[in-house]
Amino acid sequence: KVLSGKRWDLLKVMTGAAPISIREAARRVGRDVKAVHADVQLLLNAGILRKTDEGRIVFPFDAVHVNFLLEAA
Repeated sequence: KVLSGKRWDLLKVMTGAAPISIREAARRVGRDVKAVHADVQLLLNAGILRKTDEGRIVFPFDAVHVNFLLEAA
């Protein structure tokens, strides 16, 4: 539930990037700042994103490996 499609897009633009503001993150993914802010808060609480002392957000990993099984309902 934490890693929705739009949140994956957010992580994709942040992978390997320097810390950025939420406004800049929203600009990079072409989304509303308020919606991105909500996603960032959820990702911060999950430990996926981190916040710098200056208040910028950072995805502190160079790569992500995800293993999952997708089955028919």
